[in-house]
Amino acid sequence: MGTGDGQCDRPIDGAQLASWRREAMGEAIAAGVAPAELDWLLQEFAGLDKLSLRLESFKDLAEIQLGLDFGELKRLWRQRLNGRMPVQYLTGVAPWRHFSLAVSPEVLIPRPETECLIDLAIASISSKRDLTWGNWADLGTGSGAIALGLASVFPDAIIHAVDCSANALTIAEKNALNSGLAQRIRFYRGSWFEPLGELKGHLSGMVANPPYIPRKMIPQLQPEVTLHEPHLALDGGEDGLDCIRELVAIAPDYLCPGGVWLVEMMASQAPQVREMLSNQGSYDRIQIFPDLAGIERFALAYKR
Repeated sequence: MGTGDGQCDRPIDGAQLASWRREAMGEAIAAGVAPAELDWLLQEFAGLDKLSLRLESFKDLAEIQLGLDFGELKRLWRQRLNGRMPVQYLTGVAPWRHFSLAVSPEVLIPRPETECLIDLAIASISSKRDLTWGNWADLGTGSGAIALGLASVFPDAIIHAVDCSANALTIAEKNALNSGLAQRIRFYRGSWFEPLGELKGHLSGMVANPPYIPRKMIPQLQPEVTLHEPHLALDGGEDGLDCIRELVAIAPDYLCPGGVWLVEMMASQAPQVREMLSNQGSYDRIQIFPDLAGIERFALAYKR
């Protein structure tokens, strides 16, 4: 990966890298970017661990082998600061639960808040253990994060992961292979339940992090999101609830009696989602749960 900056696929000495790191951290603070993101790059591309970065002990090393040219590393950092490219896309990796997921601008970056969906799925079947070995669906799988999370906590279940994007499914399948869970996850291209016709009435649960941002709000989001993350995974229509409405309406045809309906939503949407579920008539035990910041973020219900 040549850049013309004079160091092509050669090691760099620790003192030079430490000097650049200090300069780059100052740039990060000035640009309103967390300096820790620079260390994320250095962990990925220089093989340095958190302790050596915190103590700056790597500055005494005679050689540090970079996984790319030093000039390319600097170019990536400029892309982060000036182009507001998320660091996850620069490294191609996003940590999520205990997974290290491959990501690209073809998929939404999995958020820590979404990890709560897996914990809620576990809690949702605490009194009905037979649901753990059935069929579960991850609708709008993106990177495959939720499907992997479900497969890891329900080892006797088959996970059916659906996405309308062929590129997203390629990434999700890669993550399933890398995690060793590919044999228990089946991938389908299509819209929501459409590819799962044979599972009508047989799903133990469905989990989704659907698009829920009102269309007019997307340009107002952080530039990292607006400029780089796929709008297909963000745009929930005029009021942000188009996809959730469809999931509320169609899921009862696919869930078994007592089956779990579990969805992430935007702050402030909880009253409308609760009302939708109640008015649909096929759900009971409707509950709303907060995210890590205490914001009402998740809706859980059961098929009657």
